[in-house]
Amino acid sequence: MKIGILTSGGDCPGLNATIRGAAKAIYEQVDNAQIVGIVDGYHGLIHGESHKMHPEDFSGILTRGGTILGTSRQPYKKMRVIEDNIDKIENMKSNYKKMGLDCLLILGGNGTHKTAKLLSDEGLNVIGLPKTIDNDIWGTDVTFGFHTAVDIATDVIDRIHTTACSHKRVMVIEIMGNKAGWLTLYSSIAGGADIVVLPEIPFDLDKIANSVQKRADKGKNFSIVVVAEGAMDKKEAKLKKKERAKLREERGEITATARIAKGINEKIGFDTRVVVPGHIVRGGSPSSYDRVLATQFGVYAAELIAKRCYGVSVAMKNNIVTHNPLEEVAGITKFVPVDHQMIRTGRMIGMSFGD
Repeated sequence: MKIGILTSGGDCPGLNATIRGAAKAIYEQVDNAQIVGIVDGYHGLIHGESHKMHPEDFSGILTRGGTILGTSRQPYKKMRVIEDNIDKIENMKSNYKKMGLDCLLILGGNGTHKTAKLLSDEGLNVIGLPKTIDNDIWGTDVTFGFHTAVDIATDVIDRIHTTACSHKRVMVIEIMGNKAGWLTLYSSIAGGADIVVLPEIPFDLDKIANSVQKRADKGKNFSIVVVAEGAMDKKEAKLKKKERAKLREERGEITATARIAKGINEKIGFDTRVVVPGHIVRGGSPSSYDRVLATQFGVYAAELIAKRCYGVSVAMKNNIVTHNPLEEVAGITKFVPVDHQMIRTGRMIGMSFGD
């Protein structure tokens, strides 16, 4: 049996651990298994770039960050668009057959899962594995890569605390999370942030400034404001994406984070600084939690292969590894509910959400 593996979309800690878990279990559970590594995600499947892998290729990668297969972003909305005379869907189907694959393991996030469902609908045997630091894939309590990113973002917040306190500054930290605020929420509570701004809770700049001022009135001479990169104010939340981008361009703004920092300074005169750890939070070795989770997910994917169960995505629900049909999860974003227990927890300890 020949099994293809590809990693698609943004990299994150745990990809190699998942690949390893799947491969080791495949060799144990599937007779005459051969594994084919597809290079650079869907790009490799489109262009037929792959290589046969061997058991030794999966040795020593449990702790390694990134992905040994390489990755790329192939926007789902362009998958059916003919570019340079290349029909991407037909090419992927053709190369799947040329490689002699019996099934394909696809490690990726929301966009990756949408394309996985498309390939499943086209007749390919596909199994998805939920990867993203955003933790925004529907149907699973957690994605691999998320907890490592929380650890890293928390460390950033911890370190910013000391310099904020020393200089009596307001430090505004931007954390990755364009649509969903899970990473910002969890790292903010773990890091003891004072004000948290999420995409799901549109902010009011006056209220953010007032929260900083109230802290100062109580003798607290610094504040930590953590902002998800996809945050928007209440007016912007009513606009479409292009309208919002146009409005920001007209105001000369690059990010909501920069606007919040500038607004705090202008409204109440506090010295502010912006910190953007950026891709640091998605790099490096996976945490112990993610190594375990990734291994569990990989092993479960091998079990699905042995059972010939395709058209599904692996998931964790109530601490049990299971799976969901791709049609039930692909393209559905798991947002932070505004009444989520973690939101209530933050509010109960005096955390402001800028609303």
